[in-house]
Amino acid sequence: MIVLGIETSCDETAASVIEGKGDSVRILSNVVSSQIEIHKKYHGVVPEIAAREHILNILPVINETIEKSGIYSPRIARREPPLPRRGLKKIDAIAVTTGPGLITSLIVGVETAKTLACVWQLPVVAVNHIEGHVYANFIGKEKIKFPALILTVSGGHTMLILMKGHGKFQTIGETRDDAAGEAFDKAAKLLGLGYPGGPAVSKMAAEFKGTGEIILPRPMLNDPNFDFSFSGLKTALLYKIQKDKDWRKRVPEYCREFERAVVETLVGKAIKAARKYNVKTMMLSGGVSANLVLREEFQNAVAKIGVACHIPPLEYTTDNAAMIAAAGYFRARKKTFTPWQKLKADSNLEFK
Repeated sequence: MIVLGIETSCDETAASVIEGKGDSVRILSNVVSSQIEIHKKYHGVVPEIAAREHILNILPVINETIEKSGIYSPRIARREPPLPRRGLKKIDAIAVTTGPGLITSLIVGVETAKTLACVWQLPVVAVNHIEGHVYANFIGKEKIKFPALILTVSGGHTMLILMKGHGKFQTIGETRDDAAGEAFDKAAKLLGLGYPGGPAVSKMAAEFKGTGEIILPRPMLNDPNFDFSFSGLKTALLYKIQKDKDWRKRVPEYCREFERAVVETLVGKAIKAARKYNVKTMMLSGGVSANLVLREEFQNAVAKIGVACHIPPLEYTTDNAAMIAAAGYFRARKKTFTPWQKLKADSNLEFK
């Protein structure tokens, strides 16, 4: 089955074509147009600007990914589509992110998917953005054993998800306030670093080679539940630098300790949950899963409890359409489609 994926939940305009067979997903093409440079000066994503950029980029990105995939499909925005060439495969379904995310950004992707579905007479799969991140772990894999536990960490979400089978999810823990990625952004701003905060803090943390004297809390690490909270960690960092006259000289040390506090909390909670639910597989997903310290610590901790570990390649950790197409494939093979007339964007779409 060939699936075209479309992702516009925040500030990345992305499209991808994948081929699914059984439990295996193969990427035929994956194109992402990033807006990071545009939003850097605002130290965060400006929804109105993001939406305008999506409008400008969505059709060129889809055209590019279709051409790179080597499949046949009518090219968008041409009066006459190319003639079909014998032997070329065609798109079987369209998968699109319908939420959660920035509503104005989501609308661009959803309306584009509706138009293509109508014109090309193709079925559409509505994909939850978080589910997309989960399915980044299935790209290029033959089979993953269930039950699986997924630690999903991004700018907007920090969750522990128990996956009992395809489409069978249970959220067993989530953040009560700031997500981990949001905490990194706020820490970077406090320390006078750039945007996005995660890579900025991580890069600075790698420069510190000492043992360190700064100590920050590991929030809720020893609580009996599997929820997270990172607003207190950010506040603790603020109080520390307010009392430290020389904090600007110690930014790498502050970054290293902040990163360690976040990583130890995330990994510690995930391992506790894995033991309780007796899972066979553990997975990492979301934009913050690109953090190299988190990837290493997660992999080491999972190895100690003797279960399978899956971490997506770096290019599939941040927002992309390959993960949306992959999630769409597993729903499409069960014929879980949404009529294009009923497809709609939902910025607060629940994950279930």
